[in-house]
Amino acid sequence: MTAAEKHQVSRKSARPPRGGSRLNGRAGIRDVAAAAGVSITTVSDALNGKGRLPDATRRHVREVAERLGYRPSAAARTLRTGKSGLIGLTVTTYGEEPFTFTEFAYFAEMARAATSAALARGYALVILPAPARHSPFDVWSNVALDGTVVIDPSDQDPVVSELVRSGLPVVSDGRPSGSLPVTAWVDNDHEEAVTGLLDHLAESGARRIGLLTGTSTDTYTRLSTTAYLEWCERVGQDPVYETYPAHDPCAGAIAADRLLARPDRPDAVYGLFDPNGTDLLAAARRYGLRVPEDLLLVCCSESTVYATTEPPITTLSLKPGRIGNTVIQLLIDTIEGIGPTRPVQQVMPTDLIVRTSSQRRGTRTTVSAPRAPASD
Repeated sequence: MTAAEKHQVSRKSARPPRGGSRLNGRAGIRDVAAAAGVSITTVSDALNGKGRLPDATRRHVREVAERLGYRPSAAARTLRTGKSGLIGLTVTTYGEEPFTFTEFAYFAEMARAATSAALARGYALVILPAPARHSPFDVWSNVALDGTVVIDPSDQDPVVSELVRSGLPVVSDGRPSGSLPVTAWVDNDHEEAVTGLLDHLAESGARRIGLLTGTSTDTYTRLSTTAYLEWCERVGQDPVYETYPAHDPCAGAIAADRLLARPDRPDAVYGLFDPNGTDLLAAARRYGLRVPEDLLLVCCSESTVYATTEPPITTLSLKPGRIGNTVIQLLIDTIEGIGPTRPVQQVMPTDLIVRTSSQRRGTRTTVSAPRAPASD
């Protein structure tokens, strides 16, 4: 073989496949079309929200594309549609407070699932800081967003209102209160979840169940606290609860101590936030209380640390991975003009992971008065 012939072979082998077939192991649009049994045009329309395709066809094509790992070109999509391919994710509930939400297990898992779901549809997720009240969009104005996911918006959240006024679709992780004009929301059935775990504690022998809750106005805090108060009224128990700003872990430890120092100290506690479980466990030890013999504990958390505490602590899981995927699908469908035109509302189930801390051997009919903290 001559040098010229070798050069021709080299050029042929380096030439990329036509029509978007596999290159370096990545699936192209032709691969998706072949696997789905449809045309390339149908694949393009299904993934870009174009054409008049049946919903079943769009879903089928997307499932095949995700299974093959197909990723559309962001640059080509921007030129074709005028969209940036960027989706924002933020927590606005705590305003200017120094709250790094990805340090909490719920938000970290939700963001991870949302990022994966966005990439599967050809979008990138941008984690944005909660805007300051005095200059709400200093940072945001520099990011060309196609839409935004807002986690746990507060009552009459000004950030959500401003985003909608600017023409951006907004999907809420959490049921918005009042008349916030979100495009869609996804939330858990907090009333059913709280009622179920309180019944579980009562069946385990608790006679006076307490609550650690927050001072914020988001619907998670409000609905969970209301469900607790209504349960107490139904069973004839006086409410026993302490509130604190949920973004401040130090305040949570102090509130846990306050709750167990009360003259009407509970014999079981549900904590709405992380790290309520470990805070309550530490406070119980300071007061010489055994878990679960003297005090039953449940907290809402996605952290795996509670499976290894002594004793292991029962947790309520809000399934943030499922919620993260769902809010992204709803937001992208809105951006691409797919699906219903009216606001979408979805309620997701929760999961009570029962461990030793909420299972008492035998039942107790009385609750002893609080003891002074054990000396070091």
